[in-house]
Amino acid sequence: MEWDSTLVYSMKQLSKSNALELNDYCHYFRAVSFLRKNLFDEAKNELKLVSGKFIFYHNVTFFLGEIALQQNEFEIALRYFNSIEKLAESTYDFKKSVVLQNIGSCYLHLNKFQKAETYLIKNSKSQEVQNDTLLLVESYLLLANLYYVQYKDDQAIPYFEKAYNLSKKVKSFDIKRMAAKNMAAVEENRKNFPLALVYRKEYETWKDSLNDQNKVWAIADLEKKLAVKQKQKEVDVLAAENKVKVAERNGFIISSVLLFVLFGTGVYFYRQKTKNNRIILAQRNELDELNATKDKLFSIVSHDLRSSVNALKMSNNKLIENLKNKNFTELDVLLHNNSTIANGAYNLLDNLLNWALLQTKKAYFFQESLHLATIVQHVEYNYKPLMLNKNINFENNVSAEDYVFADLDSIKIIIRNLLDNAIKFSKENGKISIYSRTPSEEFCYLVIEDTGIGMNKSVQEELLKETILLSKKKNDDTIGTGLGMQLCKSLIRKNEGKLEIESEENVGTKIIIIVPKFKNHG
Repeated sequence: MEWDSTLVYSMKQLSKSNALELNDYCHYFRAVSFLRKNLFDEAKNELKLVSGKFIFYHNVTFFLGEIALQQNEFEIALRYFNSIEKLAESTYDFKKSVVLQNIGSCYLHLNKFQKAETYLIKNSKSQEVQNDTLLLVESYLLLANLYYVQYKDDQAIPYFEKAYNLSKKVKSFDIKRMAAKNMAAVEENRKNFPLALVYRKEYETWKDSLNDQNKVWAIADLEKKLAVKQKQKEVDVLAAENKVKVAERNGFIISSVLLFVLFGTGVYFYRQKTKNNRIILAQRNELDELNATKDKLFSIVSHDLRSSVNALKMSNNKLIENLKNKNFTELDVLLHNNSTIANGAYNLLDNLLNWALLQTKKAYFFQESLHLATIVQHVEYNYKPLMLNKNINFENNVSAEDYVFADLDSIKIIIRNLLDNAIKFSKENGKISIYSRTPSEEFCYLVIEDTGIGMNKSVQEELLKETILLSKKKNDDTIGTGLGMQLCKSLIRKNEGKLEIESEENVGTKIIIIVPKFKNHG
């Protein structure tokens, strides 16, 4: 099942629905999706948004219990599972034996062995009646571990053996692997190393089946013990001969050690020299790249400014000519054109100034609590004329509850540049939306979405590269210096945030600004 699609469509439904029952289903489906993706905190947050009137609220309680169990919050998990245990089994759609097993597991982790034993025995009897082999193996393994940690080997070992024999009938490689591993541990404690080795090799076989290659130190250790035992007699015979050669061997060892130290010292200094040479070469290459970038920046900015001034000069000549002829329709077009050119040149110079301040570390920077919706409104006000000029429909759905911990000027520059790009790449009668995504515990998510020309994957990857090199110009009408995007990435990194892009050609683009949340608000 495509859980990401479930998350997207349920979020869209939540954004336009106020119906309690429908919202409960959306939060429930989102929680299940997060669970399948092993995102337990996100799943827990969604489950807590489901109202107590939800028809499947018993499932909500069960999932909250399982999340708490996964996160080792055993007391909390117990409260959830105990509340489910009190319900009649006909009122929910999962096996009661699973609830009993989870309660027993919680008590086992809390070292309340007597209560754990009561629930786990009740669970195993229920599984035996239901003839569910997989759950029965899990039940036997829990009982075996319960007795084993209390050093009740006589009670634990029969359950380990039952679990191992039943595991041969199930398809789960995890269960087979766990059962074999437990039997290996039992035989190792019994000092029956050959049999333990058999189980350990079986355990490693199941690990290979799961493509989970780990070191097989346990097998090597058992084989070593067997080899040592077989060779012990030979060692005893050779011991007498070795005493005669001890003095000679010690002299040889000392000489070897000294030679090794001298060789190691030489290798160390050679590696240090090689490392220093690599560092110097890398620094020189980086300096060359910085100089090339600087030259390229000056070249592109000079070209853009010259083009803007030249366009403004030609437009003004036409403006004077049409003013003499009183051609007011053409005058209106030329004035709007002049305004667009002037705004573009101003934004370029402003970005160049901020970029220079950032590179020279002279920019004022102070992180504080900022109300995100208010900042977006301020930036939006400055760009409304440009959007009206292209007949762009604009929507601002930024959550009033979002407070970020960031530098005010930085956030304004970032939003301004990205909104300016959205307008630039949007078509006539397009749409631009700015809205919040559900925040995490650490970050707020601000999305700037447009229905413009979009971009392919290679362009997205190029824009997100950690580099200061500028993009090549392809079309003077739509592609700028790339300085604005580089400035945005630098400022977002300085604010300890991230930038993400979701885009599709001829469909549109989503730019996601991820900024640290201000945690002490409210």
